[in-house]
Amino acid sequence: MGIQYPLIIINFKTYSESTGANALLIARCAERVSKEYGACIAVAPQPADILRVASVVEIPVFAQHVDTEKPGPHTGYITPESVKEAGACGTLINHSEHRLRIDLIEESINRCRSLGIITCACANSSLVGKSLAAFEPDMIAVEPPELIGGGVSVSKAKPGIISESVSAIRSVSIAVRPLCGAGITDGEDVSASMKLGAEGVLVASGVVKAKDPGAVLVEFAKAIRQ
Repeated sequence: MGIQYPLIIINFKTYSESTGANALLIARCAERVSKEYGACIAVAPQPADILRVASVVEIPVFAQHVDTEKPGPHTGYITPESVKEAGACGTLINHSEHRLRIDLIEESINRCRSLGIITCACANSSLVGKSLAAFEPDMIAVEPPELIGGGVSVSKAKPGIISESVSAIRSVSIAVRPLCGAGITDGEDVSASMKLGAEGVLVASGVVKAKDPGAVLVEFAKAIRQ
C-alpha cells in the first residue's frame, strides 16, 4: 500500500462518527472511492482502531500521533513500533490539537524514518513549515488552527499561506511534499489547493461528520485527479 500523490488523508480524530465500527465504515468507504476513481486516500484512525482498520482495507493507514519513547517501561505512550506492528504505514506529527516541542518533532521524524514509517508533519504557518522542512518529513500539511473545523477552507480564507508555504518548504527541501489542511469541505477547496501548489489535502470533519461521506470523497477524488 504505497503512497501516491496527489494524496487525500482523512484524520478520524476522536469523533464518535469515526470510532470503532464507524471507523471501519469510513475506511471501507474511502477504499471503495480510492479504487473506483484511482485516487490515493489514506485514513488516520485512533490508536485503538488501527489494527481493526488496517486488517480489512487495502489503502494506507496512518496513526494520528506517535511518541519518541522506544519499547520499554513507558506506560501510556504510543511507540512508532506499535503502530507499525498494528498495520500503520505512516503517522501525523505535531497536529495543532497535539503539538510537540521542536526537538520532539525532529526526534519523531527521525525515529519514524529509521522504521520506514511515512511522516506527515503539521504546521500552522509558512514559517513553521519552512522550519519543519529542515527535518525532511515526507509531507508537511499547513493548517492555520483558527480554520480547523470551521467550514471555511484555508484555500479560500487564506490562500496566500498555502502558496507561501509551498515556496518556503521547497526552498529548504524539494523532497518534502506540501499538503493543504483546515476546513477542506468540497471539491472546489481541493482544486484550489492543487492550483496553489499543494500535492494533497489533510481533511477531517468535512468527511467524517458529513451526512454522506462517500459523496464528499467522490467529489474530492474527482477534484484531485483533474
